[in-house]
Amino acid sequence: MDQHLKVSRTGGAVVFLVLVAACSDSSDQASAGGTTSPDRPSVPSSTLSASSAVSNDTDGAPPGAKVLDTVKTGEAFTVTVLASNTVDDPARWQFTVRSVECGKPLDSAVINYTADSVGSPTPAPAPTPESGKQFCVLTMNARNVGKSEAVWDASDKVTLNVGDTRYKQSQKDSQYASDYAQYYNDKGQVGPTFGLNPGSQGPVHGVFQIPTGQKPTSIWVTSGTAIITIDGPEPGYLVLLK
Repeated sequence: MDQHLKVSRTGGAVVFLVLVAACSDSSDQASAGGTTSPDRPSVPSSTLSASSAVSNDTDGAPPGAKVLDTVKTGEAFTVTVLASNTVDDPARWQFTVRSVECGKPLDSAVINYTADSVGSPTPAPAPTPESGKQFCVLTMNARNVGKSEAVWDASDKVTLNVGDTRYKQSQKDSQYASDYAQYYNDKGQVGPTFGLNPGSQGPVHGVFQIPTGQKPTSIWVTSGTAIITIDGPEPGYLVLLK
């Protein structure tokens, strides 16, 4: 009887030790990150990579051009115009992109004002874009933050972009933009096209043509006197239309 009791106690001790060891192993694995709670499953590394992917926000910048800053519609940014003849007294502008409207006719008030100013019958016929394209009108505000009177317009200094495809003003589009400048100047809103003194501000308009049905994604504003010079692409600013 005593011998049987002794064996049973020994067997019970073995079982107890096995259970303790199992619990210890489980605890060690949990502390080392080897197990995962059912309500917090692990995420595969491929899923993490996909979710953290970032879109290319430099689309719209000319290849090789340095992006000095990236802003959004409504955010002001300051451009120091790089030119060899103004190194000691560069023009400096604070720009704010207000809007870009696509798919609409050009402002009839502007077109009629232009026609009337040259003695053409009004109302003037509405300009039509190239086949398969639509007009887009860019509206910006420009403030002269330099130290002297300066002139600026969007011709050869701004592109309207659809992804990484960049559209400049054609010669005809530049004329339309000049019509906008003349119209607003006559209404008392003098823009940089006609020159602004330090501290003065006024509207800037750009007219572009992009394929019908497409939506612009960004604007490139160069800090040079042209987007590309004999030295290559000039640095500039990317405005995201978001």
